[in-house]
Amino acid sequence: MRKFRASAGEPAAEPGGPGGPGTARKGASKAGLSRNKVLAGVVAAVVALAGIGWAVGADLRSPADQLAARRPPKPSLVTAPVERRKLTSTVTVNGTLTYGSPLPVTLAGTVGVTGATGGGGGMGGGGGTPQRVTKAPQTGPIREGDVLMQVNGRPVFAFRGRLPMYRPLVPGTEGDDVRQLQRALRREGVRVPVSGVFDAATVTAVKRWYAKRGYQAQEPDMEARKNLQTYRETVRNRQAELAEARKALDEGLDVQPLKLRLDNARRDLHSAEQALREALRQDMTPDQAAKLTSLRQTVRTAEEAVLAAEKELNEAREQNNTPPPSPPPAPTPSGTPSGTPPPPEPPLPTPTPSRSTDTRLLEMKLANARQALYEARKAVDDYFEQVRDEQDKRLEELRKSVRTAKEAEATAKQSLRRAREVSPLRMKVSNSAAGLADARDMLAEFLKTYGVSVPAGEVVFLPTLPARIDKAEVKPGDTIESKVATVTSSAFAITGSVDAKEAKLLRRNQKATMETLDGTLLQARLTATGEAARVTSQDKKKDENQDTPPGTGSVPILLTPDTAKGLKALVGSSLTVRISVGSTEGEVLSVPVAAVVTSADGRPRVRVALDGDRTREVEVRTGLTADGNVEITPVQAGTVKEGDRVVVSDA
Repeated sequence: MRKFRASAGEPAAEPGGPGGPGTARKGASKAGLSRNKVLAGVVAAVVALAGIGWAVGADLRSPADQLAARRPPKPSLVTAPVERRKLTSTVTVNGTLTYGSPLPVTLAGTVGVTGATGGGGGMGGGGGTPQRVTKAPQTGPIREGDVLMQVNGRPVFAFRGRLPMYRPLVPGTEGDDVRQLQRALRREGVRVPVSGVFDAATVTAVKRWYAKRGYQAQEPDMEARKNLQTYRETVRNRQAELAEARKALDEGLDVQPLKLRLDNARRDLHSAEQALREALRQDMTPDQAAKLTSLRQTVRTAEEAVLAAEKELNEAREQNNTPPPSPPPAPTPSGTPSGTPPPPEPPLPTPTPSRSTDTRLLEMKLANARQALYEARKAVDDYFEQVRDEQDKRLEELRKSVRTAKEAEATAKQSLRRAREVSPLRMKVSNSAAGLADARDMLAEFLKTYGVSVPAGEVVFLPTLPARIDKAEVKPGDTIESKVATVTSSAFAITGSVDAKEAKLLRRNQKATMETLDGTLLQARLTATGEAARVTSQDKKKDENQDTPPGTGSVPILLTPDTAKGLKALVGSSLTVRISVGSTEGEVLSVPVAAVVTSADGRPRVRVALDGDRTREVEVRTGLTADGNVEITPVQAGTVKEGDRVVVSDA
């Protein structure tokens, strides 16, 4: 049986009796519950007081605690990751979609011919008849060969060409504008040679073209033809007057002696020149040639005598058994040997007196023969020198005669010219020549506007066709004063402007992306910047009125879309255009621009963040900059790689 211990001062009760175990257990349970309740209340009160004290203590701080709370946190490094990606630098432009290349259209002169001469005058027309619009230009597309408008019932054709029409094209006109018209007619199926001359073939082609379009080419009227006849008759009369005056001047007695002197001088000059030419062809005269032949015959005779003397001497020496001595040196012109005297001959065997005498005579005979040969040859040489001297002297005399004849001719010409100038008939010749020149000038001036022609106002050359008439500047009944219409190309263009600093980055044909209001992206290319991008004269005048320092302000730009599909409805709307001014070939290491610093040696570096607040400087080479990032290449490979963090700021 389990026994329970009674509390102090209470006897133990037996179970089952009064005051036994059951009674004690009930009393103990009640006492325990009371104590637990009291203990729980005390603990709750303590916890509540502690919470109140903590809450009050959190709001109550000492001045030192408050000062510490206001101190800034410990500085730390601001870093950014090194990324590998493709960089593309762009310039953003707010542009407007329009039709490209607006061009004002004006007429270069009159349309049709209303004057009596067959030519045109100013914009008011010939004879004072005004140039009045009978059919105004219509907005919309226009193709090559179309009639742009009508003035006084005459057509104004539109052709493609760079050179503007600036004069009427009449028979005989030459130039690039004629060649341009001929090419335009060929494109329209009219056969005509591209010669650059408004000739008969071009006249025929112009007639066919006008007839093909239902019009008649401009031709002179009857009064113009009569005027042409009058001008030509005047020229013929002036020519006859001039011929008569010149004939009278040439037959005048005051100039006859001078004319005769001039004729004689010309004949003398001709004779002198002929004699000089013959002398140059001949080396010597017949007498000189005969004498030279005689001298050469003497040489040959002397040569034969030398050979005969040598033969006799050799035969005599063979008979005396005497060896022939060496031939003596050639004698000089004076008969003595040239140079040093020959050495003495060796003594010969003593021959008989008769044989020795015969040998000496033969030797003397040979020496004399050789001396004669030398003198004969020298005579030939001397005569050659004499012939040359005489020839030179004769040529010089003939040349002097030619110069004298030329001077005489020039003097005779001058005397005759002076005599004619002071002659009374000279004035009549001068007046007749001036009258003929004036008559010819008047005829040429008339012919400029005579014949089948193309008046200056009946053709308009546009740089590009097909095009579209954007706006008509005149209406039926108006008189032509200046601009008649504004023409644009059928292509689209985007106009806008950029800052002058950004304009330095732009180049022709750079790629661009344009974004419409609904988010559609279309490709385009940069066509022009600066003055070339000003599409209207109003834009130019507006920019001229703005006083901006050089290198500042805005620069106009012009872009051309790569496709025209779906753009017609967007004409006049604003577009956002991004022009690519540079990009890397592929993915490269890039960091924020602020991460690159330039050290004292002028080399760019980045600081790579290590553990804690430690950093390591790495020298790099910079490349393309785009959207706040810059391309870097470490000087030493591997010192910076993708994923590293570089310091952007120390705070």
